[in-house]
Amino acid sequence: MSVFASTPVELIEGVYATLDERVGRARASFGRPLTLAEKILVNHLDPSETGVPERGVAYVDLRPDRVAMQDATAQ
Repeated sequence: MSVFASTPVELIEGVYATLDERVGRARASFGRPLTLAEKILVNHLDPSETGVPERGVAYVDLRPDRVAMQDATAQ
């Protein structure tokens, strides 16, 4: 049984095209290396977000590419 993802290549290329630039800006803003979770969150921040979110205080808008649901009805 073969299993494969049906994710379009263009979607993947778009995510990786912005990754280096966004992570670089965040690393410069935070002044330290980022954790994997921070890299993922930074790359999915809404483009209108400016500045560095303050942990435990700030709310941010995220724009994920995909969302995994429990089942087809998301119950």
